[in-house]
Amino acid sequence: MHSAPGTDPIRPASPKAATAPAVRGSVAAREAMVARLEETGTLRPGRVRDALRAVRREVLMPQAYVRRSPARERPPRWDLLDWVEPADREELLAVLYGGESVLIQHDGERILGRVRGPRSGGVITSMSSVVGMTAGLLQDLDLQEGRRVLDVGTGAAVTAAIACWICGDRNVVTMDRDAHLTEAARVRLADLGYRPAVVAGDGAAGWPDGAPYDRIFVSYAVPRVPRAWADQLAPGGRAMATLSGTSPSWPGLAIVTATAGGQVRGEVRSVEFGHRPGHDFERLFISAEFLARIEAGENASRVVHTLTAPPSDEARGFWLALDHLSPGLVRNWSADHLVIGAPVCGSWLTARVSGDGRWSLAADGPRDIWKEIQKVAARWRAAGEPSVYRLHLGDDHQQWVSAGTGATELSWALPDSATTHGRAAS
Repeated sequence: MHSAPGTDPIRPASPKAATAPAVRGSVAAREAMVARLEETGTLRPGRVRDALRAVRREVLMPQAYVRRSPARERPPRWDLLDWVEPADREELLAVLYGGESVLIQHDGERILGRVRGPRSGGVITSMSSVVGMTAGLLQDLDLQEGRRVLDVGTGAAVTAAIACWICGDRNVVTMDRDAHLTEAARVRLADLGYRPAVVAGDGAAGWPDGAPYDRIFVSYAVPRVPRAWADQLAPGGRAMATLSGTSPSWPGLAIVTATAGGQVRGEVRSVEFGHRPGHDFERLFISAEFLARIEAGENASRVVHTLTAPPSDEARGFWLALDHLSPGLVRNWSADHLVIGAPVCGSWLTARVSGDGRWSLAADGPRDIWKEIQKVAARWRAAGEPSVYRLHLGDDHQQWVSAGTGATELSWALPDSATTHGRAAS
């Protein structure tokens, strides 16, 4: 396992990637990334840490996009950096090992055979997730040598490479619905010396040909857990996926386990960060125009001063419940105070605390967001202020989440899809 070809950090990934200074720079960048994750407490000693020190991200992502235009400039401008070009390597190393998301695909293009240089317009259609979040989830997943793993959502194949390093590549299946991504992953994993099963297909169906799996890891958000994932778990197996509604603001982490007796159990944990949505998953957002109206605050139809505080940001179990019981709300996390908008109808709320402990609220629109917050908060407190909920797995059309019991039970049904037919307010 650990001595498989490609795990030696000084072995060139390919003839065109092999220069001594480049290799030394890669090793230093990789060690620095791991050190930062350890300093923040994200990464613990163990298999995932060792895999992150061994897996050369520049082999998996020898090209990556950087945005060259300001956030609000249209059309956006991008540059595709390439490891083959010595002038790009320093910046590319910073992108690959800086810890943030790495942008790897533009407008659904084919990955192999691309020419470096500028792009204008379009959107990024695939990226490698924030490394700290991935590391934390993989540690919780408890990968071990010999365990059978299904990696759903191949992307840049970072998770697949870590699973290959820990579990052995013959035990890993990685799949993505985008054949361009799986084509590139197959080649680049082979450059690292790994030859897992790489398949193109709908992740919601899993991959029954390789089942049962001891671990299933999903690299994108879903509105509910496909029954196929639960059915393809081995006894004692575990599946993990980000569970999210139309709002990107308050994700949950769905964890499904199969008991030795064949029963399937699920829970949803409220978490700070989650994966981005998969295909056909429409997300709400606060447009620049809508945000400018909120910031101006000139048309607020309701202004209130109160001693009642909103639940804290750390009360993630509440915000997860709000997302599902009062859907359609989006938090502006870049503000230094509470800013929530309802993009479909144009309602909004801002809340600031003053020196005397009072909260100043301003709001507008047909929805009374503050009233909705207080109503859900009362139900959440009555249920015991849960941060972890029970996930009830029926079929693909009947799933719900609950906490508490009896008259104080807090519950909601999960939707068949996470698509909204409204549009963002402008």
